[in-house]
Amino acid sequence: MAKLFLNLRNVPADEADDVRDLLRTNAIDFYETQPSPWGISAGGLWIEDVDQLTRAKTLMADYQTRRRDHARSERAIAEREGRAETFAGLLRDRPLYVVGVLAAVLFILAVTLALPWLLL
Repeated sequence: MAKLFLNLRNVPADEADDVRDLLRTNAIDFYETQPSPWGISAGGLWIEDVDQLTRAKTLMADYQTRRRDHARSERAIAEREGRAETFAGLLRDRPLYVVGVLAAVLFILAVTLALPWLLL
């Protein structure tokens, strides 16, 4: 019976392509299901052979470690160069958005804290 190896919901296209290439390069047989037209299912990568699944999980762990390290180094470079997104930068670029989100958070917090006292 096939096991879901990678759910493709919220997976960037470049990462999905990298995983497909990783599986093909290592001769791991897989098939892909497509997302549903209504957004119920996001599609996925499936592996039928249990032995290949174990090997694929090991390869995936190595891939994710490399990807994480690369993302962290890119973030560090962006921070050193002043290109990293910060709260102050977001507030400067999109003040209405930030103020709106903060207002919504404060409203939800106020309702959550005050509602039990109002219902007494």
